[in-house]
Amino acid sequence: MRRKAWYGLVAGGAVVVAAASLVVASTRQDGGTSAAAPPTADARLARVPDCGPAIAKLDPRAQLAQLVVVGVPGSDPASTVKLVREQQPGGIFIAGDATELLSGQALDAVQQAAKVPVSVAVDEEGGRVQRIDALDGSIPSARELAASKTPDQVREVAAQRGRQLRARGVTVDYAPDADITDQLDDGVIGDRSFSADPARARRYVRAFAAGLRDAGVLPVLKHFPGHGHASGDSHRGLVSTPPLPTLRRVDLVPYQRIAEYGPIGVMVGHLSVPDLTGGLPASLSAPAYQLLRGEFGFTGPVVTDDLGAMKAITAEFPLPEAVLKALQSGADEALWSSGGHVTEVLDRLSQALRTGELPEARVHEALTRVLTTKGLCG
Repeated sequence: MRRKAWYGLVAGGAVVVAAASLVVASTRQDGGTSAAAPPTADARLARVPDCGPAIAKLDPRAQLAQLVVVGVPGSDPASTVKLVREQQPGGIFIAGDATELLSGQALDAVQQAAKVPVSVAVDEEGGRVQRIDALDGSIPSARELAASKTPDQVREVAAQRGRQLRARGVTVDYAPDADITDQLDDGVIGDRSFSADPARARRYVRAFAAGLRDAGVLPVLKHFPGHGHASGDSHRGLVSTPPLPTLRRVDLVPYQRIAEYGPIGVMVGHLSVPDLTGGLPASLSAPAYQLLRGEFGFTGPVVTDDLGAMKAITAEFPLPEAVLKALQSGADEALWSSGGHVTEVLDRLSQALRTGELPEARVHEALTRVLTTKGLCG
């Protein structure tokens, strides 16, 4: 018997979103609403289901496993099934251009190997960052979409892409890119950004996210607190952003009034903010998560950028320590795309949980968001 969808149930053509069990009013892309205004962050928190029974079914190591997202090769479905059966990670991330895992319902076997439904994530932004173009055709970059289409049209492009992803078993898209930049198209962000105008970018980010959600795929905005004006590429080393007051005026605009987006995730980047993160990457910095949760009122799941293949992290931290520090700081899910290393990561997290280095309350907080998003809390 196949499991029901972990994120949303498609019934009668409408997506019933399980993340936080909310009914979100449909919104116009100009920022207005066609029905009631979206719920406030406080209202969303008040309606989060009780996850205690779901958490109680998991032993401590299984709880920790739900907080990791592991990179897997798209070329080897059998190895992914083996990984999920043996390690039971909360999520997998399919990187690269190979499509075997996205073809022929191969992901069904992955879900069947899971005791708890697995989130299945890809990067599907369009342009130079897309994973199913060889299977379902290409879609334009964010910059090209914003230049050629209205927000409503972009929402439909994203919805169509989301339906294609969902049909292949994908449940999470690490998109849209919410960065603000005027870089040339081939810059580290470049044409992945919808616009150099923060207000215009926000409208298109919101439209793309809404389209994915229409299709039953969880959108994940990235790279908080903003990579568009950073000093370089975090794949190559730690980079710095402008000061926080500047970020608030420009790069952080897409995250304002974040409850209006409805259920989404946010990815925190490996970005050093001079007056916020104390020289650490935001992904490993508690003040960065506090900014997102506090000033911006975000209550949904937060995932790190890749902890295993980006020198902003790997040059300073072994993977198990980076994962631990991210969870300690406020991440709900720690992502690494380099594959493997699950045993050593879970061994380190288990040790930290036993000694109190990783507080049980922090684990349960993250678990509540992860399991709620999977529709497992009642």
